[in-house]
Amino acid sequence: MANSLQRYLRNHPRIVDAAVAAVFFVCSFPGSVITFPGSEPSVTWWPGVLLAGISCAALLWRRSRPRTTVVLTTICAMAMAALGCILTVLLLGSLMVTLYSLAARTDRRTANTFTFTVIALLVGTALIAGPAHEPLVLRTIGPAAWLLVPTALGTATRMRAAYLEAVQARAEHAERTRENEARHRVTEDRMRIARELHDVVAHHLALANAQAGTVAHLIRTRPDEAAKMVADLAGTTSSALRELKATVGLLRHTNDADTSLEPAPGLAQLSHLTASFQNAGLTVTVTTEGKPQPLSPGADLTAYRIVQEALTNVTKHAATGSAEVRLTYSHDRLGITVTNDGGGTPSPSPAPESSGYGLIGMRERALSVGGHLRVGHRPQGGFEVDTELPLHPHTREEAPAI
Repeated sequence: MANSLQRYLRNHPRIVDAAVAAVFFVCSFPGSVITFPGSEPSVTWWPGVLLAGISCAALLWRRSRPRTTVVLTTICAMAMAALGCILTVLLLGSLMVTLYSLAARTDRRTANTFTFTVIALLVGTALIAGPAHEPLVLRTIGPAAWLLVPTALGTATRMRAAYLEAVQARAEHAERTRENEARHRVTEDRMRIARELHDVVAHHLALANAQAGTVAHLIRTRPDEAAKMVADLAGTTSSALRELKATVGLLRHTNDADTSLEPAPGLAQLSHLTASFQNAGLTVTVTTEGKPQPLSPGADLTAYRIVQEALTNVTKHAATGSAEVRLTYSHDRLGITVTNDGGGTPSPSPAPESSGYGLIGMRERALSVGGHLRVGHRPQGGFEVDTELPLHPHTREEAPAI
């Protein structure tokens, strides 16, 4: 019931203003006939009531025109002071309400300027035209105190409303920031998953395609080698299915304690990777310079995937049967170079400015752990992929372990 009434009054401010005006007009009747003890009224009661009625009627526009209502109620109060009325709260009520509205709807400087101007005018009028026998306190300190109170309350109300608005704005900003951050994280996860799936699918399909082509070539002339190649092809497809299951399974993982996850691949599995390319007809030579050092999980996975994608591109695009992988360890970085000679002719590998997802994925992987990657044709023919990765990145790089 109370909430409904408050909501109704909030939606009908004119009714509230009319009720306030009526209350103060009723209070103006006794206020207009109050005199100092032992003295008679210098004028009849009705001029004061008439002026109070005009002043109260002005309250209907206090929200839309606060400055105008302050001026009008001030003139009425000055006229009542000149008639000899004692400026009590009963006669100053409408002026107090307008000063409150002005302070609540304007800045502090405007409210203070109007308030002190009104006090000076009222006190000056009471001192000049008011009854001579009226105590000085009632003509000076009394009106000043009554008019300072609503200004202070209005200023406090305005500041509280501004504070609540600022708090709400900060809360809305924080909510938008959380939503943007959540969307950003979802986008990053989608990109990581897309890169991982691309590397897995592209690698194994390239090997399977090469092996299937070799089987088709050897099945009539050398059936024994063709049968061995078919077995290798079955192993390639099985490995592809296992990696796809492990990658997609992470998306369905629900923190089940019974779920067993295989570790992410790294340079420790480099020998198995090169062996898989051997079955596809690509001979890979791996050389290591410097003392091998352990990598962080994210950097280890990144290094493995870059080598995998580079060798896959060699299998798909380069007219050669060999490639070289060179690992160079320094005190804090790992350099990886994958080259092929292109069979002595410029390699038909995609150009560095190509928009292929493989090259884009390699660059994104290198950048995600604080490294960089360069690709391009070699002057003597063939193609080269050169990357440098920090051994222990300071960036947030554990996430790529999907």
